[in-house]
Amino acid sequence: MREDNAAVRLDMDSWVCPMPLRDSPTIVMGHGGGGAMSGELIEHLFLPAFGSAAEAGMGDSAVLTLGGARLAFSTDSFVVKPLAFPGGSIGDLAVNGTVNDLAMAGARPMVLSTAFILEEGTALAEIARVAEAVGTAALAAGVKLVTGDTKVVDSGHGDGIFINTAGIGIVDDGIDIRPQRARPGDVVLVSGDIGVHGVAVMSCREGLEFGTTVCSDTAPLNGLVTAMLATGADVHVLRDPTRGGVAATLNEIAGVAKVGVALDERKLPVPDAVRDACGLLGLDPMYVANEGKLIAFIAPEDADRVLEAMRAHPLGARAEAIGVCVEDHPGMVVARTALGGTRVVDLPAGEQLPRIC
Repeated sequence: MREDNAAVRLDMDSWVCPMPLRDSPTIVMGHGGGGAMSGELIEHLFLPAFGSAAEAGMGDSAVLTLGGARLAFSTDSFVVKPLAFPGGSIGDLAVNGTVNDLAMAGARPMVLSTAFILEEGTALAEIARVAEAVGTAALAAGVKLVTGDTKVVDSGHGDGIFINTAGIGIVDDGIDIRPQRARPGDVVLVSGDIGVHGVAVMSCREGLEFGTTVCSDTAPLNGLVTAMLATGADVHVLRDPTRGGVAATLNEIAGVAKVGVALDERKLPVPDAVRDACGLLGLDPMYVANEGKLIAFIAPEDADRVLEAMRAHPLGARAEAIGVCVEDHPGMVVARTALGGTRVVDLPAGEQLPRIC
């Protein structure tokens, strides 16, 4: 480097990479993105550290039999920034996220705990708005808030408000919904427009304008799941495609069940505003987070009536069949493009949009 440019130095330590190196010796944002790095953190650090105390599976929710009752149990933490965004806030997410994890096990969510970690200096009025959102969302989902905790951290050691919720739901007899049940022939359904939440948070966080306001889809999905199960159909798998979007969720299911997934990209319900925003930002809508959508793997003989039931529910009005489960390429998701070609839809390493929930 020339002497007169000596003051222009590269501070490598200050760089933040959206797709961090996989062998990083420290935690990076990608470890929280719901992709390959998250899985590696669990598999290679947490599970060995937990030892025999860890139950196999470690999914978004666990179905347990206690005292003769089948219960689903789940916990989730919410660190979204900003605290409020078009269509919702961290308070809505804290309720709906845990309610949805329980619903994806086929459970009827009943009770939640709420734990708040508050940063010193946060305005009480802002905390009150978030708390009111928690209460309103719980009423809408039909769950009770039965216990909780509050902690305060020093100024500069938090980000205003972090929330953890844990929930318990009841699983009726005869319901067996889990990723391992995906099988060749299953029809893959999605309940509506994808990518909405991630774009809503990003537009608010970065002050971007796309010609129209994109609002988060945050919503409790237990009512939609109830309508699907009421058809009597054999529902094999339910998942809500949050961090890592539809792509990460389908890859996880394919990997666990050791099946392939073949998608038709033309069938994916992507709103124009989301498509335009992703085109501007260089994102793929399949990898962008959702907070009020579900993916279902349904036995082929039952798919049509489940799709009809979904479309009759307000949260499933734009449901679509987007693909099938196949014997070919086990553990891999392949999409047929609008031009007639095919592409592999990989599991993301980290996440395109960090801290969306």
